Amino acid sequence: MVELRTYIVEDNATIRENLIGTLEELTCVKAAGFAEAENEGCAWLTQNEDAWDLAIVDLFLKQGSGLGVLESCRNRRPGQRVLVLSNYATADMRKRCKQLGADAVFDKSNEIDALVDYCVELCSARG
Repeated sequence: MVELRTYIVEDNATIRENLIGTLEELTCVKAAGFAEAENEGCAWLTQNEDAWDLAIVDLFLKQGSGLGVLESCRNRRPGQRVLVLSNYATADMRKRCKQLGADAVFDKSNEIDALVDYCVELCSARG
């Protein structure tokens, strides 16, 4: 199965580690790295554009916001996906994330299964 090289922008270590463990166990996701702050995430994603297929971004970070990370990924390569995983997935925030280029938005509290399903579909589509 093809690996889905995934970069995680999440400042909560427990959530990040559990997310990586779950996605690596249930899908073809392979963690390519992580950031805890907007500037760090933006820098890595733009400077390593050939090293990732998927980015999963939280909105509230140690520094800055996931919205800035979304903005920095606007000119990503075709086929690269950026997902938002947040406790603040309100209708307005979902709309804003989509405007900034998010492919999908998931609520941490009740849409983890939907995130896993999305990743499984991406894995299947890549062969």
